[in-house]
Amino acid sequence: MKLIMLGSGTSTGVPRIGGPDGRGDWGDCDPAEPRNRRSRVSIVVESDAGSRLLVDTSPDLRHQLLAQGIDKVDAVFWTHDHADHTHGIDDLRPMRYGRAAPIPGYGHEETVRRLRNRFGYVFAGQHGYHTICEIQTLDRLRMCAGIGVAWCQMDHGPAQSTAFRFDCDGKTIGYATDFSSINKDMIDLFWRVDLLVVDCLRREPHPTHAHLAMSLELASATKAGQTALTHLDKSMDYAALAAEIPDNVRVGYDGLVITL
Repeated sequence: MKLIMLGSGTSTGVPRIGGPDGRGDWGDCDPAEPRNRRSRVSIVVESDAGSRLLVDTSPDLRHQLLAQGIDKVDAVFWTHDHADHTHGIDDLRPMRYGRAAPIPGYGHEETVRRLRNRFGYVFAGQHGYHTICEIQTLDRLRMCAGIGVAWCQMDHGPAQSTAFRFDCDGKTIGYATDFSSINKDMIDLFWRVDLLVVDCLRREPHPTHAHLAMSLELASATKAGQTALTHLDKSMDYAALAAEIPDNVRVGYDGLVITL
């Protein structure tokens, strides 16, 4: 089983638009370190048999898929409807070409409702264009493309986000991005996963995201085998952060591949 981290950055990416010369605000991140250049978060989970599940369609999805040589996925999952997790949805269109049916898509009931309202043409077709994706709720889903799927809801400030656990080939990957507190369902879902990919916006507490201490708390509480930090902002320099975290925790970056 394989995790491909397509993007690892916060909603504005790193560098943020701006800076003294207009070429980007890097904050505390060293511009000379390639792993500090972060696009918006998305991941792919891949089985030994080659099945691929995409989680979230970030605004940088086209670039991310091309960089990793990914030209097809078997299904798409959305954590929630925020722009940095959904507004690359049009980049699914080329992966619809040559398929006999739309790409399967899944999300929590509220996420599905919001996505259908915002991107109706993706899920129903329009003006002679094929339906790109057929979206359904997660309620009855237990298996997708040979990969086991489980989920729970997390608080994301006043909103909610969906956490996922993927099981295949005797290995487990947990994915928890955009959460602001830890609940029992999360601990149960991620209990002893082989790999936990976890939200880690910055070191200081934040009203809608996990900070470093909370990220490490979730990893410890679930007894995750490995942990990778994601959704990192411009205060989280790769080298500085890598030097202060435990040995079984790594700083995520765009293009990181972890094979279990």
